[in-house]
Amino acid sequence: MSGKTRGFQPRSLRAMTRNALRPHYLPVMARKVMARLRPSHREDAIAWAAARALPAATIARTLDPELWDETTEWAERFRAYARGTLATLGVTLGGGGHFALVYFLVRYLQPAVALETGVSAGWTSQAILAAMERNGTGRLFSSDFPYFRLDEPERYIGCLVEARLRDGWRLEISGDRINLPRLLDEAGVVDFVHYDSEKSAEGRSFAIELMRSHLGPNAVTVMDDIDDNAFFRDWAETSDRACTVVERGRKYVGILGLGVEAPRDGAAG
Repeated sequence: MSGKTRGFQPRSLRAMTRNALRPHYLPVMARKVMARLRPSHREDAIAWAAARALPAATIARTLDPELWDETTEWAERFRAYARGTLATLGVTLGGGGHFALVYFLVRYLQPAVALETGVSAGWTSQAILAAMERNGTGRLFSSDFPYFRLDEPERYIGCLVEARLRDGWRLEISGDRINLPRLLDEAGVVDFVHYDSEKSAEGRSFAIELMRSHLGPNAVTVMDDIDDNAFFRDWAETSDRACTVVERGRKYVGILGLGVEAPRDGAAG
């Protein structure tokens, strides 16, 4: 998931200046800033998502209620572990995304190869790898870019991923435009995608177009924060794949390649 720190304190500004002088950092940093200045059609995206969204628990219990029970138990244990680990770092990192939903989907779909963009502290990386361990199969390829507002930002990437799971994890940290061609060449056919890196429509379009020829016939793509702009809405409406929208607080997650018909009065999640 894309990382955010709070505010631009003097320490953050000093770190950003130092990181901008490092190879590959400045172009990525500049692109992220420029992307935020472009029109997003956010209000339209929110309205579209809200009209279709269901709670994660409603969707999951429709697909496999026993697996959702397993997921909620795992998520409670992991949340406690993650909060304790992050409290020792002394910095504020990005949120965890919908890591419980990601765990459930990987357990349910049992992909052989998963691709993730946006790692941050590693909430969803751990979710995918833990689910694959439980499945007894699968390999994860992840793309990220360090927190350029922090000193020595590389050390925070994936800090929540347990050491015993790292053998099944391939991580690149030079930004999607450098990472994805490398990872996709190595991964081959991808069965599951979790996209949570550059949130601009341009960044999403670049990544999805690059991935398109590598997606398996039944591949499922999960995209976080689809309310940030209209990219996912436009993609879903021009695709022949089933689409599901998931509520996440006041945000929304889009799933392309998995359709769920569920009552709208289901349990919240």
